[in-house]
Amino acid sequence: MADKLKAAVLGATGLVGQRFVHLLTRHPWFRLEAVTASERRVGKRYGETVEWYIDEPFPEEAAGLEIRPTKAEALRDVDLVFVALPKEVAGEIELELARMGKIVVSNANVFRMEPDVPLLNPEANWEHIRLIELQRKRRGWRGAIMKVPNCTTAVLTLSLKPIMDRYGLEEVYMTSMQAISGAGFSGVPGYAITDNILPFIKGEEEKVVRESRKILGRLEDGEVKYADFRVVATTTRVPVLDGHLESVVARLSKTPGSIEEVLETWDTWRSTPQELQLPTAPEKPVVVRREPNRPQPRLDRKTGRGMSVVVGRAALPFEGEPLLRYMVLGHNTLRGAAGTGVLIAELYYKLVEQVF
Repeated sequence: MADKLKAAVLGATGLVGQRFVHLLTRHPWFRLEAVTASERRVGKRYGETVEWYIDEPFPEEAAGLEIRPTKAEALRDVDLVFVALPKEVAGEIELELARMGKIVVSNANVFRMEPDVPLLNPEANWEHIRLIELQRKRRGWRGAIMKVPNCTTAVLTLSLKPIMDRYGLEEVYMTSMQAISGAGFSGVPGYAITDNILPFIKGEEEKVVRESRKILGRLEDGEVKYADFRVVATTTRVPVLDGHLESVVARLSKTPGSIEEVLETWDTWRSTPQELQLPTAPEKPVVVRREPNRPQPRLDRKTGRGMSVVVGRAALPFEGEPLLRYMVLGHNTLRGAAGTGVLIAELYYKLVEQVF
């Protein structure tokens, strides 16, 4: 393999930025070289200015990194850039970095639906990374922009992929119970969420509908043919720190032989990240729990180091009908954000960097 790629994290002091920093410290293929944050932090050391909130030990290796401005010209010495910025500020710098030849892996939802931008949930649609070649030809740059899905979509599509491959999909009805960390440090006021459930998250349902069909679509002749199943999404916010729990009802194209057959389909499913033994890939993308009261966020969100989704309460409610009901849980800032971002970069490093 080539030497380690030099990596930067933009927005390194936020919740998702902290996850990126933690995952990149001591990474076997990437070396964390730079971090950026707001102007008031520029020039300070990361360890002096970050308020460390995530449930992992602070990585002392990152403490001495000087906060750089969130500007493309401040990142000329890096190869790989992880973006944990709001969409309002992410778009312009992502384009600048790609024109400079940088590899951009972004959690921001800007550009996710562009036809030449891979929207990657690696086990579910690893082959979409081939869009990079088209992207480079169309846009005339040496760099690349790759996108992490919406956190709710990432959890849902990882659970749907093996089911869709075996039985086909006609319709999906999903109701989410989403953790407050999905909105960032200041996204949900404490008074609003304590002793409460918020039944609406602006823009979230539309993201789930659009992104699910792109992720689970087929790559044909250099473009993604969106999957043709219908999606109805209801998204809510609940007073849980980490872990999105989703209730799913899926109408399949074929009726499974039994619920045990469905559970085995999830349990035995592996994909290219597992075959390539990518460092951040979980051993099992989908973990089955058979207890009637699982999965639960507090008990199951760190399964597979937070990179597996956990399914439970699976049932075929009407005998002979192709209707599947289940619950699925995933860690929203790992599987739904930074962890998938690092996994995307590993996929690129293994399949693209070593070829081109």
